[in-house]
Amino acid sequence: MTKGTMNKLGFLLLAMGVTTVYSWNQAVKGENVMPLILAGVGGGLVLAIIMMFKKEWSPFLAPVYALMEGLFVGAVSAYYDFAAPGLPMQAVALTLIVALVMFLIYRYRIIRVTGRFRMVITIATAALGIFYLIQWITYLAMGSPIASFTNASTPLGIGFSILVVGLASFNLLLNFDTIEKGVEVRAAKYMEWYSAFGLLVTLVWLYLEILRLLSKLRD
Repeated sequence: MTKGTMNKLGFLLLAMGVTTVYSWNQAVKGENVMPLILAGVGGGLVLAIIMMFKKEWSPFLAPVYALMEGLFVGAVSAYYDFAAPGLPMQAVALTLIVALVMFLIYRYRIIRVTGRFRMVITIATAALGIFYLIQWITYLAMGSPIASFTNASTPLGIGFSILVVGLASFNLLLNFDTIEKGVEVRAAKYMEWYSAFGLLVTLVWLYLEILRLLSKLRD
């Protein structure tokens, strides 16, 4: 399953790359990319929720999710590149480096994914997701998110981003463990697509958080 998952992850990354380039080009041309961002976020969220409950649909939905995710990533990356040229490429490079380091950490059992470790990381990730959701809701309702210091280029804001990048990195360990466990129990073939989808979600999240961190550091 490991090789199969990596092959499928490569396919998903390629699919995401196509729409990422398209969305990026639209932003560079000065087109209104907000519909693309909303379609990417909304469509991706719906597909992700469906796959959580219908993992067997992953071979069909994961590629569509990758295409939707690319619309969002391309537009956001273009925005950051406009504000700080070259920043997205730096974020891509750092994302790959972090992913490689975390794989080696997992491969050589420097950090072991125990049940307690998985529970702590899962709870922390869920709490962060709820926090981001509340920020987004308050921004729409009041024009300013609560705890706005997390978005500021201050020592506190930078520290927050470093913690989130760390949390996203630890989630990669959970992804690697899920893939390995799937091999051990001879999981169904569709789980290769689901595992690749989960890894893609974490990599994109890590990339976006590194992008935010680099932007704060540059400011």
